[in-house]
Amino acid sequence: MKTIDDYNFKNKQALIRVDFNVPLDDDLQVTDPERIEAAKPTIIKILEDGGSVVLMSHLGRPKGRESKYSLQHIVKKLSEIIGVKVQFVEDCIGAEVEEAAGELEPGHILLLENLRFYDEETAGDEEFAKKLSKLGDIYVNDAFGTAHRAHASTTVVAKFFEEKCYGYLMAKEIKSLDKVLHSEEKPVTAILGGAKVSSKITVIENILDKIDHLIIGGGMTYTFIKAQGGNIGNSLVEEDKQKLALEILKKAKDKGVEVHLPVDSVIADSFSEQASTQTESVDNIPDGWMGLDIGPQTVENFSRIIKESKMILWNGPLGVFEMDTFAKGTIEIGKAVAAATKNGSFSLVGGGDSVAAVKKFGFKDKVSYVSTGGGAMLEMLEGKSLPGIEAINN
Repeated sequence: MKTIDDYNFKNKQALIRVDFNVPLDDDLQVTDPERIEAAKPTIIKILEDGGSVVLMSHLGRPKGRESKYSLQHIVKKLSEIIGVKVQFVEDCIGAEVEEAAGELEPGHILLLENLRFYDEETAGDEEFAKKLSKLGDIYVNDAFGTAHRAHASTTVVAKFFEEKCYGYLMAKEIKSLDKVLHSEEKPVTAILGGAKVSSKITVIENILDKIDHLIIGGGMTYTFIKAQGGNIGNSLVEEDKQKLALEILKKAKDKGVEVHLPVDSVIADSFSEQASTQTESVDNIPDGWMGLDIGPQTVENFSRIIKESKMILWNGPLGVFEMDTFAKGTIEIGKAVAAATKNGSFSLVGGGDSVAAVKKFGFKDKVSYVSTGGGAMLEMLEGKSLPGIEAINN
């Protein structure tokens, strides 16, 4: 796996695909600079080698040129974080851009305008990619969050470079996932939450050969419970996925994987913070009530398994953590993962909602690694080949 450590960038210009798709407030100020901070080590390494950097990214989903999606809005924050004044050019291809890139001195940074101002970016247009390729000597992909997209800047552009490699962030993401999925250390535990079995089915099927324990929580619990004859009241269920749930349980058993389902639920009489709540056996939920979090006995059972695990993969919350009333299960599982990590286990958290949960409840620095790419990580877990990774490896 070629990374930027395999190159000396002295007097070289790196064209780096970063993921600066950061949230902006109404005043167009960056509200969460985490993605910019994640790219900093790669940028700094190249500058310290004596190279220059051209950065390209998308921001949001603009329809043509929309000023609110201009990357100009992040220049100030980017300059602060890197500690170098960043130059900005109001386009990403063309004569003006090529001139600005051509005049860039070692130690300097140029940020291009939003790639998605051009439809050719998402279309993976070869001519557009060729124009981008004129802006650097070495292509560096450090945007794991877009690695599953075969876009011009993430994939196609690589074919125009003899020298291409991963940035630190991209390499770290791949290594972390690889560490869990091909671990010699046992037991390996996957915690899968979220609403639907259908969104996790390919993940489950792909990881069954690689894990010892599968913990299932969140809304998809109730499809499994109903499939086994339990009463789930008004809980979320995918009626057409019950047969599939039973097949998953059988496959897991055949492969020697222990599946752990909740035994009790915190239930509510409405989907609301103000709902009446009680704790009930997961397979005996009365009509008119719905399961919105795991119960105390389940927390105890799951925590014990997690603390005994050497490798932990966590994707998806265990309850409706956005509401304080139903956040306890996710918080307690976060504590168990943090405790296992403190005792030497490796823990990887990924997927939008689980990442949001570990940040919200203060576990981000207490787990081994938090993935920056929800969709990309899921596709890797599904065993799919990611175009952004293939483009560097080929």
